[in-house]
Formats: sequence, C-alpha cells, structure tokens
Amino acid sequence: MRILGIDYGDARVGVAVSDALGFMAQGVKTIKNTGIKQLLNELNEVLTEYKPEKIVIGLPKNMDGTEGFRAEATYKFANKLKTIYEGEIIFWDERLSSVGAARYLNETNTRGKKRKNVLDTVAACIILEGYLNKNN
Repeated sequence: MRILGIDYGDARVGVAVSDALGFMAQGVKTIKNTGIKQLLNELNEVLTEYKPEKIVIGLPKNMDGTEGFRAEATYKFANKLKTIYEGEIIFWDERLSSVGAARYLNETNTRGKKRKNVLDTVAACIILEGYLNKNN
C-alpha cells in the first residue's frame, strides 16, 4: 500500500512516495510545472510506476490556519489530478514544510542549483511523513 505525497507549486511540483508498508517517505522527483497537460503526463508516469492507494497533497494555509489563494490553486490542481487518478486524495496542512525542507538542506550543506532541484522533493517528503506519522 503505497501513498504518494505531492508538494504543488506554480513553478515546481515535488513528489515523494511511501515504502510498501506505509512507514517512510522517499523522494521521487521534482517536476517543472510548465503547464497542466505536461504535469499530468509526468504524474501519470509516477502513478503507473508506484500505483499508490492514495495521494496526500500539501495544502498551503496561512499561519492563522485560514486558506488563501495558494490553497485555491491547490484545490484546482487536485481536481485536474482526478482526471488521471481515481483513488483517494487527501489534503495535508503543509505549513512550514518548505521551511523544514530548507532547514534540512542547510544542515546537509546543499547549495546552488542542486538545492533548487531538490527543495520541492524534500518538501513533498516532509508532507508525506507528517501524514504517515499521524496515521500509523
């Protein structure tokens, strides 16, 4: 039972997947978001490879818990995702996931272009791990 984690963004989309037992998250890839058609094509390849039982999408909330325009964009993305995925989609509060990802990359001294390429994948791992920890 694999679970996919997604950190959706206008420029890049981070993707992570759980192990088969649903205990740990590992990064899969960061996809450049150059348009919904291309994005869904690349995500479809990931779905075909990992066959997840559910998808956890990070939901960006304001620090006071309210939802802003970024949350609305995430809901629209999820609706498009439903055109290629019939399983359960879960939204997970992603507040501070990018901060956590940046902190991790600082600790591992990841800099420059490599940092930009993995930041969203690490954020997707943090989102998925949060979900897994709460539900296992």
